[in-house]
Amino acid sequence: MSVSTTNYIVLAATISVAVVLFLGLFNMMRGGSANVSQMLMRWRVGLQFVAILVIMGVLWLRS
Repeated sequence: MSVSTTNYIVLAATISVAVVLFLGLFNMMRGGSANVSQMLMRWRVGLQFVAILVIMGVLWLRS
């Protein structure tokens, strides 16, 4: 796998975490459903786990 490909994979994982985070925060600030906010924060935690695995995998591949 090339360096630019792995950079895009890490970027995609990081952006997905940020998008879900901001969606959850926006929902909470506008007074939306607490269940939706809770679901989005659970998704964020899962995506953070995946992002960390991706980053660690990329670092392992590059070494």
